[in-house]
Amino acid sequence: MRVELSGVAKGRAALPATTLEFASGELTLAEAETAERPTVLGLIASGRMRPDRGEVRVDGETDAARLRRELALVDAPAVSEPPPGVTLAAVAAEELMFAGRWPSRRAVRAVLAELGAASDADTRMADLAPATRVRVLAELALLRPGVRGLVVVAPDRHGGEPAAWRAHLTAIAERGVAVLAVIGRPALAALEPWSAE
Repeated sequence: MRVELSGVAKGRAALPATTLEFASGELTLAEAETAERPTVLGLIASGRMRPDRGEVRVDGETDAARLRRELALVDAPAVSEPPPGVTLAAVAAEELMFAGRWPSRRAVRAVLAELGAASDADTRMADLAPATRVRVLAELALLRPGVRGLVVVAPDRHGGEPAAWRAHLTAIAERGVAVLAVIGRPALAALEPWSAE
């Protein structure tokens, strides 16, 4: 899967013209500043919002429905982020429903154990370690049928070391998943020396 955004823009300031691409087996980092732009870029990249200008193609075709089916929008502020007071177990139960699986307490505990997050089951999302939050939300999104890629919005807003969540997203991409992480300039600057190694 290869997704190409060519000169996509929204409104006067919501998103200036942006060109980027991401593909299966790769983690791509895209810079977007201000409170609104990361979510707008994430929505456009995942086929959930139509740009005012420019175009989005998947494997050379314009197909927003395919993008919505095959790309999960992860942790986008005001769109897909879990409420801060909800526990990780509750979020996992909801994701199991999206995946078409029965969200019993036992199933939730089992999936969190598989993800190495059983001890965090009763932790509120606001209190979850940033790298754990990013990793577990990304892995849960991949349980949904047909999902082949992730658009992770502003993982840097939770604090922590960017290299930690980047390592998790890189490991996911190495399994053949297309991963786009929309981040701010400070996180991108912190990761640039790391990515050159």
